[in-house]
Formats: sequence, C-alpha cells, structure tokens
Amino acid sequence: MWQVLLVEDQAIVRQGLKVILEQDENITVTHEANNGQEALGILEKHMIDFIMMDVRMPVMNGIEATRKIKKQWPYIKILILTTFNDDEYALQALKEGANGFLLKTSESTKLLEAVHSCMKGGLTIHAEVAAKVMPRLLQQTKSKAIDCKLTTRELAITKLIGEGMTNKEIAEELYLSIGTVKNHLTQILQKTALRDRTQLAIYAVKHDISLNT
Repeated sequence: MWQVLLVEDQAIVRQGLKVILEQDENITVTHEANNGQEALGILEKHMIDFIMMDVRMPVMNGIEATRKIKKQWPYIKILILTTFNDDEYALQALKEGANGFLLKTSESTKLLEAVHSCMKGGLTIHAEVAAKVMPRLLQQTKSKAIDCKLTTRELAITKLIGEGMTNKEIAEELYLSIGTVKNHLTQILQKTALRDRTQLAIYAVKHDISLNT
C-alpha cells in the first residue's frame, strides 16, 4: 500500500482529497501538512511513497519544497495539485523534479489515475496546462534520457510523437501501416506507464528520447 502525504494549507481541501484518495485500496493518507516546511519535518521521521502538494502555501511553497524533497529523497513521487493554470508553475515544478501537475478542477478518477501513473514512473500533466507547456519545454535544455526498455522501433515512434507527428505521419516516415503504429503506441504506453499520447509527447521531450537512447 502506498503511504501518502498531503501538503495543503486549507484543511477542508485536505479532507476532501483524503476521502477521494482512500477510495483506492492501494492508497492510505498517513500524514498531512500545512506547508512545505512541515512536510520536510514529517519526511525526516516517516516513510512516505507519494506526496500530493499545493503550489501556493505560507512559509514554504510547493516549488521550493519539491526541490528540497527531491534532493534528499529522490525516490518519493510528487504530484503538484493547484487551482492555478499557470505554465510557469508547471515548468518550475517539472524542473525541480515533480512527477505530475494537475489542476484542482480535475475529476476524482483523473486524480487517482495520476497517482498510479506517477507511482509507475509516468509523467502526468493536466491537458490544459500541457497545451501551454509543450512549446516551452521544446526550448528548454533537455534532460538525460532514462532507461525505459523500449525497442529501437518504439524509440523511433516515441521520438516522432515528441516532435508532434500524427500516427499517419509516423507510418509514412517509418514505412509502417497505421495499425502497426497504433499497436506499438499501446506497448510504449504500457512500458512507460503513461496514460495517453499527450503524456508520451511530454515524456519524450523531457527525457530527450532518441534512437541512441
């Protein structure tokens, strides 16, 4: 079972999130904090697998907390959950190592899916935010690719998806049928624990996926 820490300065929001998260038998909310500083104190004493954290909080905000947490406990997954549809917040969160960025307008099912995706190594970004973040991510310094155990063909398809190509364009580029491309895409999403094409495109850009990976 995944032990979760909620970091949110509004108690009523924390209560609501706890109810939603604990609907999943894999999740238990073991601790809560009002801000990033309190979260650090909890992590010094307790084992946590996953953190769901707000951005704007007193004392220490979510961006600064993410940076400090990832430096000391890089294995902990962090999902930023905020009311602010701000691409700058998203970029900063990803730069500091956040595993996802969702808006509080998300449905409860999407929230639970995001937790599972993050815990499996996926990257979850709210669609509205991703639309603004993708162009800026393309201009950022690309991080070192990780070993996601993709075949050469899967890497090629992932690379082209990161470049914004459609299935038809990829099929033409690689001399494959559209059906074959779709089958490969299904396998790629399973291996990377990502939910959809948008997440995969962001993943490809962030990790500099190439045929030499």
